[in-house]
Amino acid sequence: MHITLINTLAQPLKSAAKFINYQEQASGLSTSRFIQDTGTCLLPKAVFSRSAADLAENAFLELSESGLVYFAPALIGEKISRKIFSKKLENTAKKLIPTPAAKLLETKNPLNKKILPVKAGIALSAMLIPLTEFTLNYFKNIFTIKAFNKADFNNIAALENKKEDKTLQNKVEKSAKKNILRAASVFAGCLGLGTLIAKKGADSKTLQNLSELILAPGTKLFKNNQKAKNFFNKYFSIDFAQQDGKLVLSKGQLTSCVLIGGAGYFGASKDRGKQNFLETLFRFPVVGFYIITGSELFEKGFKKLLVKMEKCKETIGKNLEVPSFEELEKLAKSYAQRNGSKAETEFKKLAKQKTLISGVPYLFSIGFMGFFVAGISNLFTKYRFTKEQKNQHYPSHQQLNPTFKAFRV
Repeated sequence: MHITLINTLAQPLKSAAKFINYQEQASGLSTSRFIQDTGTCLLPKAVFSRSAADLAENAFLELSESGLVYFAPALIGEKISRKIFSKKLENTAKKLIPTPAAKLLETKNPLNKKILPVKAGIALSAMLIPLTEFTLNYFKNIFTIKAFNKADFNNIAALENKKEDKTLQNKVEKSAKKNILRAASVFAGCLGLGTLIAKKGADSKTLQNLSELILAPGTKLFKNNQKAKNFFNKYFSIDFAQQDGKLVLSKGQLTSCVLIGGAGYFGASKDRGKQNFLETLFRFPVVGFYIITGSELFEKGFKKLLVKMEKCKETIGKNLEVPSFEELEKLAKSYAQRNGSKAETEFKKLAKQKTLISGVPYLFSIGFMGFFVAGISNLFTKYRFTKEQKNQHYPSHQQLNPTFKAFRV
């Protein structure tokens, strides 16, 4: 549907409404989302980059991570694994592949015996995504050594400018290659297990149980605890989500990317020195939490606050759902007919509410999670390094005077 009333809005509301509408319409378009989100995440890091090597590393990570999130799920899950693993299923069963495993288990569909092992095989093949995420920081370390001849984080972050230690470079590169190979071995194991489950699962009770644990851990482990069941199914299932009958990245898969990728972040940063590790220790928990659930909690909390303040009544539903701009145009026309007013006037009021609801969380994401976290983590790294250098050059009084303790009462 073409939304004509957006063009009746005055600037800057018109631009904001068009941007939000474009985001909603592009939610299933990988290329559009890739460009938007990469730019949003990379811009703050580019602003606070400390050297050419630091900027290149951040660009490498943001481009590769966004590529994984927006292109790999459709490619691995939908285009490759779904076609391969579901080849022998009848058409009725094939159509149910995108259905969440937890929902299939609730319906007790007799086809589950065939469908769930295939879904488990597809899910395990998609472990390539978090395992690749794990390797990205190690690939980044190799890239920086080859492109900039740097492995010492203090040089990369412009904390100091000293001659590179070849021994450290060799150590960092060797560790990177070892961990990349380790991730490849784990993926080979996941792929082998997934193939076994998909082929033999329909005739094996053990593999059936394993399929259910992989796809719906909450349903399998917490049958009598609805809250725990929902939590584990949402955040720890590696089953794909579905959008318009197609497989897309799920919240559980995103969690696995953050947790497994986090191990790579910490390991690769530790290889390059204390300050790199401490910077990662400061930044990653905040960013990781926000990616997994923080953004969702913020958006939900903001909507609840608006409801409590009795704001945006026309646009926030009982379950905190918010209509799209297409739906808002229909509402504006119906309100105009009911109130004897103009559709343009009603739409303007609804558009303001919608822009507020969507815009504040988006600006928070850019402002706090982007610029603030990037800036403050760099600042703390500089502070820690400077303090450490001062302590090395100016030891404590006790260190300078060993007899100090003898004169203390």
